[in-house]
Amino acid sequence: MSRAFRVIDVGLRTGRYNIAFDQAMLELHQEGRIGDSLRFIHFEPVALVGRHQSLSAELDLEYCREHGIQTGRRITGGGAIYLDRGQLGWALVFGREAFGGDSLGEVARKLCEAAAAGLCSLGVEARFRPRNDIEVGGRKIGGTGGFYDGNSLLYQGTVLVDFDSAAMFGALRVPQVKTAKRGLDSAAQRVVTLRELLAERTPSIAQVQQALLEGFRAHLGLQFEPRSASECEVQRAEELHDTLIGRDEFVAEIDGPPSGGDVSMGTHTGPGGTIVAYLRREARGRRIGQVMITGDFFVAPPRLVFDLESRLRGLELDEMGAAVEAFFAAQTPGTLSVTAADFRHALEAAVGASAVPPLR
Repeated sequence: MSRAFRVIDVGLRTGRYNIAFDQAMLELHQEGRIGDSLRFIHFEPVALVGRHQSLSAELDLEYCREHGIQTGRRITGGGAIYLDRGQLGWALVFGREAFGGDSLGEVARKLCEAAAAGLCSLGVEARFRPRNDIEVGGRKIGGTGGFYDGNSLLYQGTVLVDFDSAAMFGALRVPQVKTAKRGLDSAAQRVVTLRELLAERTPSIAQVQQALLEGFRAHLGLQFEPRSASECEVQRAEELHDTLIGRDEFVAEIDGPPSGGDVSMGTHTGPGGTIVAYLRREARGRRIGQVMITGDFFVAPPRLVFDLESRLRGLELDEMGAAVEAFFAAQTPGTLSVTAADFRHALEAAVGASAVPPLR
């Protein structure tokens, strides 16, 4: 495949602005106002939760406030991450036909393998680790994620060139299970940077950018044309930032699970990530009054989870399983790996669980 992508770079920005710019690119690509594109992204210190995660469950908000770390919510799924000037972000926006209509999982594999090959040219043995990581020697040097929205795909990644490890692990609440299942003693052992691997041979951010471009060229046949961001992108990004993504209300949209005697919680972890479901019951415990689904997973479009929550409200508990199956059967979601069964398992675990203790 030979396909032309423009390359843009708008410089160092806040996390919320960068997310707004991602959304702007996706919308404008859907409208046919921009073509297939790759953007390199540079961050002021920020801790970001995934689209479906609970803010205070994933981030130490007091630490972030005390250390001047902005918080934000991504438009993609997945887990919480910390970013600063020592990391390089990249985002591709392109049409579904670019990879012959491949599934999201297959596109993710191709992009991650190409990015890993580019990093190998810098002198490290980078490899793709399903479902969405790039690793060196079993340690994460980059994470990725994305989703289809209509005929357009947004796929993002990061590269750990250097970073403030104290800030990263102070800002994030990293579950012990994530490190324990890999035989690691601490979250710090889970990640690695180019600086740790290469010391005085550490490449500049510009060199990392070129290595990624070469990886995409060599392994995917993509051709790149440097450009400036268009006026319509800048304007749309500013609008999205000021009216939605940059607002505290959006960032805290999911924050703090419901609790009380009529609320129960269930979790399910599978190949596609962890899903946490909260159920508030009514009608003497026989009917679903409220549903909240959070976790570290990817679905496309992201709105799908909120639609599922709405669909389940008011149902009898014994109707829930069939309703979940029917909901997904009527959709054409571009999920990365979570399935209707994964959501059903988490929800059924909540039905069988004890009440969540009240928050103190």
